[in-house]
Amino acid sequence: MSTAIAILPSQGIALRNNDIDKYVAEIRKYPLLSRDEELKLALKFRDEGDVQAAHQLVVANLRFVVKIAHEFRGYSLKILDLVQEGNIGLMMAVKKFDPDRGYRLISYAVWWIRAYMRSFVMRTFSSVKLGSTHASRKLFFKLRSTKSQMEKDGEAAPSTQELAAALGVDESDVLDMEMRMSARDYSLDAQPADGRPAFLDRLQSDEADQEERLGDEEVKLENSKTVQTALMKLSEKERYIVEQRFLLEEPRTLSDIGDEFGVSRERVRQLEARAMTKLKAALNPAKKEAEIA
Repeated sequence: MSTAIAILPSQGIALRNNDIDKYVAEIRKYPLLSRDEELKLALKFRDEGDVQAAHQLVVANLRFVVKIAHEFRGYSLKILDLVQEGNIGLMMAVKKFDPDRGYRLISYAVWWIRAYMRSFVMRTFSSVKLGSTHASRKLFFKLRSTKSQMEKDGEAAPSTQELAAALGVDESDVLDMEMRMSARDYSLDAQPADGRPAFLDRLQSDEADQEERLGDEEVKLENSKTVQTALMKLSEKERYIVEQRFLLEEPRTLSDIGDEFGVSRERVRQLEARAMTKLKAALNPAKKEAEIA
């Protein structure tokens, strides 16, 4: 899929200068796909690894990314920066799309596109992390739209208490998020007007001390040795399957490994299950002894 990503600029679809009209004009040169055309290309990419088929799926749906990007215009970010992130989400969707499920690509891709755009907004809206929990992310994206809708429906701006009730959160959470969204970033070196120490001097370090870090490294080293010893108890074929299925950055499928060995997918699954049973026994001998006893 990395090749598909590299194809886009070479075809003249480069995101530069923030000229959204020019960009939209370029991507409209690529026609939308019918359901049958999309299915054919998706199967070709999945079953044959045809990168050109993936490229066609991507460029045919770029206009939808622009449409979704406009949903995030209220955060004062460049529209083409949002489009760039959404395009990456679209490519990931093409990579993971299962044409056998019967729905259109864009119906699946819209979730990936929005996820990448939301992540970009959270990263760039403030250099200080606004929150990583599901609740804080939901509040970040819902607060502005809910407040705007309530202002349209009522005669006056909603109170913090009314916003909290509408969003189903504590009033203190609304106050905190409104403060951070309005204040944006603070300089850690700035000296407060009341004479208190700078923000940097009041930050508490969350880093472990030297003794804790040394202990963590020793535990990691010991665990690594234990795993390597356990792997050596497997047969060469079992060890290869475990490495290919669990130790690679992009694990291979049972079918891929079966094709390499000239055996069925089910046979590879059986070998994998047997290998995992051996590994569990090797990694937890005390449990094994208790079961025997």
